[in-house]
Amino acid sequence: MNELVAPFILALTAFPALGIAFWVGREGSPLSRNQAVHWALIALCLFCGAAGLYWAGSISTRVYAVVGVLFVAVNALAASMLLRLHRAHRMRK
Repeated sequence: MNELVAPFILALTAFPALGIAFWVGREGSPLSRNQAVHWALIALCLFCGAAGLYWAGSISTRVYAVVGVLFVAVNALAASMLLRLHRAHRMRK
C-alpha cells in the first residue's frame, strides 16, 4: 500500500499541468500553442514518472533512476519553454 502513495501523488500533480496546457492553448496563437505543448509534455513526463515509480517499487536504485530521469526531463522542458518565451519576446522588440 505504501508503494502506491508516491506514484499516486505524482500522477495527481500532472493534472494541474494538463489544466494549464488546455488553458494556455485556447488562445490559438503559435506561441500559446507552443506553450500548451510544453505543458502537456511536462504532464506526460509526470505520468510516466508515476508509472516508473510504481515499477520501481521499493528498490532504491530504481527509484533514484526514475527520479533522476524525471528531474532532467521536466527541467529540460521548462528550460526549453523559457528559452522559447525569451526568443518570442526578443522578436517582438
